[in-house]
Parts: sequence; structure tokens; C-alpha cells
Amino acid sequence: MSKAPEAITPLKAELPKKLDLKLSEEQQKFLAKVIEISGQNVNLCFQCKKCSAGCPVLATGAMDITPTQVIHLIRLGQVEPVLNSHTVWVCASCETCTTRCPQGVDIAKVIDASRNYAKQLGKIAEDQINIFLDAFMKSIEKHGRLYEMGLAINIKMKTKEWMRDRKLGADMFMKGKLKVFPHNTKNAKEVREMLQKIKEMDSK
Repeated sequence: MSKAPEAITPLKAELPKKLDLKLSEEQQKFLAKVIEISGQNVNLCFQCKKCSAGCPVLATGAMDITPTQVIHLIRLGQVEPVLNSHTVWVCASCETCTTRCPQGVDIAKVIDASRNYAKQLGKIAEDQINIFLDAFMKSIEKHGRLYEMGLAINIKMKTKEWMRDRKLGADMFMKGKLKVFPHNTKNAKEVREMLQKIKEMDSK
């Protein structure tokens, strides 16, 4: 009989030690805002953990709290633990969690709504978003896919935040999730042409 894989225990984020079920005005506003932006009723979640079990980003160790915990904290109006977590920012929006949810909650939309709310609060600067998007698109255009190491280096060179997330980067490198050299897809040229057409359409 093969040995069962060890359970993933990514909990590192600063979670509230005591959760008051009487939501404050700020907490109610956070919950209402996420529901409004996402159009999803997070209260349908019954914490089955199917979203976390299938999350490919969680499996890399990049997340500090699970998608299940994100949803639970949102329901409790816990603004800081959600917006200060790595999880909402490293989520790839692949929608694996969404397809696995038996309650039909679009979890990817909920996490995206959390990011949008953080932007509204000024918790992430506009230039940081633009730096990431620019570096991300350049990587796709050049290689036809995301070259994670190149993305990280490009962002660091622009932000000058050399030591930020160094432990996360080291952990991902040791697990083989950050490749030193890029791997171009066979259809990189077609990807570039497609992106160029999108740019031309946006400029009209």
C-alpha cells in the first residue's frame, strides 16, 4: 500500500485570535462590498474545503491561508487578514475552485473582488499594479507563456524592492516552481500576433 501524501498546512498569516460574530460597521461594509462587486453569496459556503483541495497555487506553498479560509474570513468581515494575506494576491484566477464548489459560489470572483476592494482602499498603489501587468504581458509576448523567474526579476528591477517576498521566492525555487531558464511555447509567435491584435482593437 502506497503512503498517503502529507496534508498541506500553509497557515502562516496573522489570523484574528478571537472572532466576534457581531460584525462591526467596517466588517459589514467589507462583506457587503465583496458581495456587491463579485455578485456572489459567500454565505452559501459550508466549508467543505473542495476549493482548497483542488487549488494548484496552494499546492506550491505560495498561499499563506487557504481559499476556504479566505471565504470564511470574508463572511466574518475580517478585512485585514484577507487583504494582508498572500493568497488573494497570488491567486491565478484559474477557476479550479469555482468549478469544484458544490454550492455554485464563484470563488475566483470573490477573491478578485477582494483585490478590487483593496485597490479602492488604497492598500496597493496603482503603479505597482501597472508594473506587474506590464511585466506579466511582456513575459507572455516574449515566451508565449509565463516565465516566472523573468517576471520576478523584471518586477524587482522596477520596484527596487529586492528583499520583499524573498522567503516565498526561495521556497518556490527549492520546490522547482521557479525555473532558471525560460521555456518558449511552440506557438509563441501566434500568441504575440494575437496580443498585438488585441492592442490594436483597444486603441480604436
